[in-house]
Amino acid sequence: MEKSNDSSEYGFILEGFSDRPRLEMVLFIVNFTLYSVAVLGNITIILVCILDPRLHTPMYFFLANLSFLDLCFSTSCIPQMLVNLWGPDKTISYAGCVVQLFSFLSIGSVECILLAVMAYDRYAAVCKPLHYMVIMHPQLCVRLMAVAWGVGLANAIIMSPLAMTLPRCGRRRINHFLCELPALIKMACVDARPVEMLSFTLAILIVLLPLTLILVSYGYIAAAVLRIKSAAGRWKAFNTCSSHLTVVSLFYGSIIYMYMQPGNSSSQDQGKFLTLFYNLVTPMLNPLIYTLRNKEMKGALKKVCGRH
Repeated sequence: MEKSNDSSEYGFILEGFSDRPRLEMVLFIVNFTLYSVAVLGNITIILVCILDPRLHTPMYFFLANLSFLDLCFSTSCIPQMLVNLWGPDKTISYAGCVVQLFSFLSIGSVECILLAVMAYDRYAAVCKPLHYMVIMHPQLCVRLMAVAWGVGLANAIIMSPLAMTLPRCGRRRINHFLCELPALIKMACVDARPVEMLSFTLAILIVLLPLTLILVSYGYIAAAVLRIKSAAGRWKAFNTCSSHLTVVSLFYGSIIYMYMQPGNSSSQDQGKFLTLFYNLVTPMLNPLIYTLRNKEMKGALKKVCGRH
């Protein structure tokens, strides 16, 4: 390919919301505020889980990892988007695009699996309370996180080179605010169906399989809760799972809704806002959900703040 067509030399242009200049400043202010809250909230969750010995349990180990993933997920694309929203320059370097795509694929995959692991943790807590610490021992927790990261990195290592090396015949404009896999595949000037099929197959394994495990876990949890005779016991069991179930609904709901939309212009605009939702709004809401609905987390937060 000629150098004039080589995106590795010139990078890409993220069109994003450039067709709506009045909306860009509003989005900059809103996104900067939400991103600041997301960073502060997730760092707080991580520090509290580390500093308070009472939170050195499997549930909060996974929660700290979720906050770390959310922090990385937002940071991989939101700062670049803020730069593009602020001024007329909408470009991103080829290396920056590679980093965004790799982060998006790997961290998103890890989070999908982590949410399934957290569902299994809640299943053990509700359905096997007497054996909970035996089942969820520290070595198992570390191994489960290692598997999640291994799958996420493998997905990114497979798909990133395939997407970035597709011939584009000089096309540099990405109809998105980040280097997302579907947007990069659409830029190809050759038949990219094999890459799309591979992406679809991996998505079934990484997105739908963990979701199935989550639904099965909560099926067992619901059956166990219905067997509890006391209202206080049922409420305690519900409170144990409600935060995680809310996070799962937000994360998976936005992803599934976005990928079920038809490929027209209105759905592309919806796709941008939905991508923004699970890249920014969900990471911002997760710390609030776990803090406001969790007595142990609120108590630990007060203790750490009071100590300092």
